[in-house]
Amino acid sequence: MVIVTTIRREVLTLPTAELGPDNPLPPLRPLDETHRVDDRDREDLPRDMARQVGYEPLRSLLPTRVRDGYDRDRTPRRIDALVIENDRLRATVLPALGGRIASLVHKPTDRELLYRNPVLQPANFALNGAWFSGGIEWNIGATGHTTLSCAPLHAARVPAPDGGEMLRLWEWERLRDLPFQVDLWLPDGSDFLYVGVRIRNPHERPAPTYWWSNIAVPEERRVLAPAEEAWHFGYERRLRRVPVPSYGGVDRSNPLNSPFAADYFYELPDGRRRWIAALDADGHGLVQTSTDALRGRKLFVWGTGSGGRRWQEWLTEPGTGGYCEIQAGLARTQLEHVRLDPESEVSWLEAYGPLDAEAAGEWSAVVDGAEARLETALPRADLDAAYTAWKPYADTEPGEILATGSGWGALEVLRTDWKLPGTPFEESMLGEAQAPWAELLRSGVLPEPRRVRPPGETLVASHWRDMLETAPATPLTEYHLGVAQWHAGDRAQAVRSWERALELAPSLWPLLRCLAVADQEAGNHERAADRYNEAFADLCHERRDAGERWTAATAALGREAVEALLRVRRTADARAVWEMLHPVTRERGRFLLLQAELLLAEGRRDDAWAVFADGFEVADLREGAESIGRLWARLTDEPLPARYDFRMRPDTP
Repeated sequence: MVIVTTIRREVLTLPTAELGPDNPLPPLRPLDETHRVDDRDREDLPRDMARQVGYEPLRSLLPTRVRDGYDRDRTPRRIDALVIENDRLRATVLPALGGRIASLVHKPTDRELLYRNPVLQPANFALNGAWFSGGIEWNIGATGHTTLSCAPLHAARVPAPDGGEMLRLWEWERLRDLPFQVDLWLPDGSDFLYVGVRIRNPHERPAPTYWWSNIAVPEERRVLAPAEEAWHFGYERRLRRVPVPSYGGVDRSNPLNSPFAADYFYELPDGRRRWIAALDADGHGLVQTSTDALRGRKLFVWGTGSGGRRWQEWLTEPGTGGYCEIQAGLARTQLEHVRLDPESEVSWLEAYGPLDAEAAGEWSAVVDGAEARLETALPRADLDAAYTAWKPYADTEPGEILATGSGWGALEVLRTDWKLPGTPFEESMLGEAQAPWAELLRSGVLPEPRRVRPPGETLVASHWRDMLETAPATPLTEYHLGVAQWHAGDRAQAVRSWERALELAPSLWPLLRCLAVADQEAGNHERAADRYNEAFADLCHERRDAGERWTAATAALGREAVEALLRVRRTADARAVWEMLHPVTRERGRFLLLQAELLLAEGRRDDAWAVFADGFEVADLREGAESIGRLWARLTDEPLPARYDFRMRPDTP
């Protein structure tokens, strides 16, 4: 048999907003995650779900950093892509952006099976900030969009089970310290893209594990899944069981019938095939199915309310059409984490392809009909057999390297000498960010930087914390040790480490900022304001240039300082910090919103109103955030203008 599947490089040109620099301040505060269950609902959950909802939810973003340096100024930019193609399907993958499948085209009908975003616009939906909509994304780590949403993955050619080629993507997920891989291949003549996924736990301890494959499809669809019930979760943070497809007299299988943003986690019966589909009025669309390990299925809708519509525009361009998301995960809901035993792995096979079936009509009949068409197109037994055939190839070492990810996995393998067949993390992958930690590993000493600059990333896992505790107590070591201790919950020790470092540190502002956060968390807001004021003054004295690193540090610390000073009504000090920010920073939407708050605190209501009247866009507005609306309500009783309306839940008294 002649194998005709190909993998090739391609360059896309899209209107793209720059990602910009990461926030250099370590994220010490508790995670602001909207997807948490109200305590009132926990006692009514099934026992296994309640256990997994409470199993080690993520409480910190460390060791990753917040990605908030992007803007909304889109210009045409070249984006590297990898295309895997046979005679039936063409999948376009973005290895530098989380391995996202940006497009999946069925060639015989020339149909795009996904929602393909015509722009690349980061928004604050990932756990650590920057995320973009469209296509198929791979969410690993913890509840929410992965920290790798806009990060590069390693990619390479690998032999496929049928003798052709697979595209392998792999990386080290840092929140849970777990390596994973995604293998994509198209058997000759197949209408389905196969995706083999493996997550490994090489540690001697269990690890909380999370995975959801997130598929964006046009919202003018009917979403089908083999379920009669679902768990509904809205931005009111209530989780409750509802009938499928209709409740409240409305058929919720049509995304445009829901007024507000919501998740519907389908309750798939044990033993039934795992699948979900989105079909248009003519019965054409996409189906996703998998082996049984990928248990959950979900529909996310933006809703028809003004806030949901505004988010749709925000993530793409007005007039390009809306989308919804169909998803598949390891648990019944995204609020759960599952246990992965020590030195074990979990794997499964997914398949994505076209489905033609009747979409209109009575729910059970339509679902049964769609499942029968799926069974004809891709029998369940064939999918299970393909998974069995793939498993030995998951360990095959990659061939030609097509893209490069981070060096964090290489650092962990250097530390442990773990053998991870199929996903090499070679020492040659180490980069600038890993260099000081590799030196700590080799010599027991964390090197001081050769020039003054904002400190680099902190590693916080227990083994790195132990190394920091035994290393010579230089100011930089004490700074990083304090961050690691804070992450471990030992806040008193963290404060002592930062205070010790202050005595000899050439740079005071990183330590003062950490101590200010500790004061805030302890409820001592006056002392926090003092420390923020001192930290910002020290930073402005120390910064060497207007380069990206110093500008990002000044913006991040200045924003926190103004907010801390306003909290204790020290408007004059807040104004002084504001005036010392770079002019380009003060023109960013986030800072214009902060300026309006500062003006209102100064009693300059008309000037604060003028900021709104002139218009601004907060590029990194957080999913579910209501800060703009709250400030507007302090200014006026008039309705919130549509351009500022991002509310994702009903108004509550």
